[in-house]
Amino acid sequence: MEIVWELFWEFFKIGLFAVGGGPATLPFLMDLAQKKPWYTMGQLTDMIAISESTPGPLGLNMSTYAGYQALGIRGGLVSSLGLVLPSVIIIVLIAKFLENFNENPYVKAAFKGIRPAVTALIAAAVLRLCRVSLFAEAEGVLSPAVGSMIVAVVMFGVLQIKQLNRFHPALWFLIGALAGVIFQM
Repeated sequence: MEIVWELFWEFFKIGLFAVGGGPATLPFLMDLAQKKPWYTMGQLTDMIAISESTPGPLGLNMSTYAGYQALGIRGGLVSSLGLVLPSVIIIVLIAKFLENFNENPYVKAAFKGIRPAVTALIAAAVLRLCRVSLFAEAEGVLSPAVGSMIVAVVMFGVLQIKQLNRFHPALWFLIGALAGVIFQM
């Protein structure tokens, strides 16, 4: 029963502090992967791929997956509730005081400070994900995963072509998955 409360509490904290949506949960999930045996960094990259390719918010999908990894269906439900509950509480409080809250100079100043902090958290998570996705680590030594790097560079280059940006993101996930199967990265 203790792990249920631990799952709830960890994801409640993530939901409370991951301001900025799904990508803002990444640094917290990475930290959790290092502290708890619920999932590894490799599984986290798989979680991100699955979460990005399924409907729904990234953070919620990732919390459900992580909870499921830790404790099955019950873990998925508990971690999802933990992630969502802080937002529900905050939104209810904001709605109650919306008129005064919206024009408060302290609130405006706080949001101006939060935006760059969230940007930095997301950028740090992206760099860590690049390390996990583009490099293989064996016995503490990083070596380039050449196939993964080639796919990443080619996909990045292709996505810079404006005419190709109109294609649905699901197509790019399928192309990436196909490349992974073909090259067996």
